[in-house]
Amino acid sequence: MKLSHFGFELPENLLAEYPSENRDESKLMVIHRETGKIEHKMFKDMIDYFDEGDIMVINNTKVFPARLFGNKEKTGARIEVFLLRELNEEQRLWDVLVDPARKIRIGNKLYFGDDETLVAEVIDNTTSRGRTLRFLYDGSYGDFRRKLKELGETPLPKYIKRDVEPEDEERYQTIYAKHEGAVAAPTAGLHFSKHLLKRLEIKGVDFAELTLHVGLGTFNPVEVEDLSKHKMDSEELIIDEKATEIVNNAKANKRRICAVGTTAMRGLESAVSSQQTLNTHDGWTNKFIFPPYEFSIANAMVTNFHLPKSTLLMMVSAFMGHDLMKKSYKEAILESYKFYSYGDAMLII
Repeated sequence: MKLSHFGFELPENLLAEYPSENRDESKLMVIHRETGKIEHKMFKDMIDYFDEGDIMVINNTKVFPARLFGNKEKTGARIEVFLLRELNEEQRLWDVLVDPARKIRIGNKLYFGDDETLVAEVIDNTTSRGRTLRFLYDGSYGDFRRKLKELGETPLPKYIKRDVEPEDEERYQTIYAKHEGAVAAPTAGLHFSKHLLKRLEIKGVDFAELTLHVGLGTFNPVEVEDLSKHKMDSEELIIDEKATEIVNNAKANKRRICAVGTTAMRGLESAVSSQQTLNTHDGWTNKFIFPPYEFSIANAMVTNFHLPKSTLLMMVSAFMGHDLMKKSYKEAILESYKFYSYGDAMLII
């Protein structure tokens, strides 16, 4: 399949600026792969499609406040610094994106916070907007991380044009987030409320947790017509023994295994054994799933509505079939479903 197969007209007003008032009360489109039937529900109704012994695979990564604003020395120009990942704890080296980038050269210093106690020096260029920064801070590593957290703000995706609000700190995070390291939320998980998790648990649905630290690469639009030429950024993936046990038992018992989000699905598919079971994993993945693709582990999936030509849309197409994906997206636009990070959800079974 080619890139041009994944274009569609998305009305601007369907990009969600805010989440639904209650997590589990966003709209839910339920899609039956075998029959092509499409139902319109609320997210909390998803419990009706699961029974005792079924499992959900969730990504328990935690978003850190990755967006900082600093001032360039001498000129005082305001510069946005987006923390991508820590390269070296001891030297406080970080891989970042800067905006506007043309002003930021090797040797420049940036000052953060009203008291300017946090300073960063540019020590390398990595890409047109990418830089390596060395942070200079008088204090322990713990103090330094606390300072970053205090100065950073929730890294809402760029398409959300409004300013970050206090509620975003809580709402742009799943309620089961544990391990800090993502710069974008695994958004399918944002729809789960404590109440819904409890109801699923009471019904006998089990949860397997993996950790995939979502990077900004997830959002990179594909720019090559031949999809096999697209390169994904690597992201850290950890799957422990407990998760593999839960998943492999469910698979042996032919239960419903639901990947909550494209990141959980990519995590699962990055650690498949030759026997088509799930292996433990502690490393990196740059797996890119696009049609045609045979999925080995999950047989159901919760996901949001994605942007045209995104790798996320390609995975959904591979999982549900391209024609059904096109049909369901057409219906989503007609029915005014909200798209992207704070948008509505889809359950594919």
